[in-house]
Amino acid sequence: MDALKQLNGRRLRPLIWPAALLFSLLGFLLFGQSAQGGCDQSVEIPLAEVLGHDGSSPPPTGTRVHTGGVVTGVYPGRDGLNGFFIQSRGRGQELDSGLFVYAPALPDAQWETLQPGVRVQVEARFDEYRGWPQLRRVDRLRLCGEPGVPEPAALELPVDRDSLERYHGLLVDFPQGLVVTGNYELGRFGSLALSAEQRLLRTRSGPEDALLRQIVLDDGSYRSNPDPIPYLDDHGTRRSGDTVTELQGVLVHAFDAWRVHPVGPVVFESGNPRPELPEPLSGLRLATLNVENYFLTLGERGADSREALQRQRGKLLATLKGLDADLLALMELENRPGVLDDLLRRLNEALPADRAYRRLDGPDQVGSDAIRVALVYRPQALEALTPVLADEHRAHNRTPVAAVFRPRDGGAPFLAAAVHFKAKTGCPESGDVDRGQGCWNELRTRQSRALLAFADRQSTAHGVESVALLGDFNSYAAEDPVRTLEDAGFVNLVAAHLPPERQYSYVFRGEAGMLDYAFGNAALARRVTGATVWHVNADEPVFLAYDRRGGKAGLAADQPWRSSDHDPVIIGLEKKP
Repeated sequence: MDALKQLNGRRLRPLIWPAALLFSLLGFLLFGQSAQGGCDQSVEIPLAEVLGHDGSSPPPTGTRVHTGGVVTGVYPGRDGLNGFFIQSRGRGQELDSGLFVYAPALPDAQWETLQPGVRVQVEARFDEYRGWPQLRRVDRLRLCGEPGVPEPAALELPVDRDSLERYHGLLVDFPQGLVVTGNYELGRFGSLALSAEQRLLRTRSGPEDALLRQIVLDDGSYRSNPDPIPYLDDHGTRRSGDTVTELQGVLVHAFDAWRVHPVGPVVFESGNPRPELPEPLSGLRLATLNVENYFLTLGERGADSREALQRQRGKLLATLKGLDADLLALMELENRPGVLDDLLRRLNEALPADRAYRRLDGPDQVGSDAIRVALVYRPQALEALTPVLADEHRAHNRTPVAAVFRPRDGGAPFLAAAVHFKAKTGCPESGDVDRGQGCWNELRTRQSRALLAFADRQSTAHGVESVALLGDFNSYAAEDPVRTLEDAGFVNLVAAHLPPERQYSYVFRGEAGMLDYAFGNAALARRVTGATVWHVNADEPVFLAYDRRGGKAGLAADQPWRSSDHDPVIIGLEKKP
């Protein structure tokens, strides 16, 4: 190995070591005898013994071992894994043993020779990487023929987590169809989360169970910000819901997840094409959208530069125009004067005069939180019968606002409220901790009760029968805050009008669920013509966002894709009951 280091050090001085002579010496030192020269397998320690799969104990870290196996996956260079996997079956073993060989010093000319299906002998040091065994500091590598790639082990999801350890480093395949269920790390690390046959849907927060329901499709590398980003379609995206067939690769556990590094091309099919516009709904259109921190103050929670703010505006305006709503409930606006006016001015400049929006009469700053909610409406379609009505109950960290509206043609009035409940983040050390519904569940439930009381007071005071509650409730459909509203007679309008596989507005850790809702009391629910979720954001990879936090790919400029991390929700409403 010292000789190898000396040779590597002299590669920078071609006048002393010509390239042809250098590769010849490296090939002699590293590869020794070729396939024609044969290999003495009697000197090998079986991989099963090296790994302790035969009941023995693995050697101490740093021990020089002489072993061998068939190459199953090759990932050369710093843009790969800087190594390759070998696999072999010991006597009396039902399952092969697999091991990664870290070989950054392997000459470039030899990587082409080191192909899947070639048998090799390796003399190297036994080591661990992130808690898993590997070989490194290769002293000698011999080619020993081409017996062919071993039969991959078949895996199906979901699978028992504890059983996977024995498959670490092995060639596996997934005979079932897989679906992309998460793409958050695609731009940053070149990986996708896959589940079996259908999307993973969440109706309640909760701990992981004993079954592994998703596997990470990695890209044969652990580098960050890959360029180009792998696995993209012709539109420069890879949406959740797309499918993968006949996936085959090497299974490893790294970075707190079970991963598959593919050994061949990955074949995708579009299972969830981009919806260019939301579904048409008759009657008035009421919509809610979390705008993901629209801040004019740069470097706070939103854009950190004028260029990023311009990108954010372009994407949000494309989304708001596409919604074509008569009433908009907006969340996560910066809570300072001028911010809502700025967004409305820019939106109205992009719309015909008869489709322009107006804000409600009332204060330009609501509550004391850094972000606020707001209602805006089209005066050509709706008449505002009240100014801003604010729910100042102390349970709310972000003050809900409401107003009474009446259709311009004389239809029945209704009360609409914009809502943004406490998020599940920033968990306390004690008190309102996560008990299976995310932390702050008790607070969100109190917020539901306060909202019900507020809506009852205002609807009674203004003689209104129909009530709509619109916004980001930060609660899944089977959790207490939502059930509290339903127990009081409010209808989850998305659940009433869409099949279960469409009932999501947010994707978290590869699982899709509803956080954004349109609720209606019985009187309003009877007027609803339909409901939909425009899946324009949650299914898109985060590298398309305005701030490029998920990678270095180009943006879909002035297009709605990933304008926020939440999908907008829309309902159609008959003007008369």
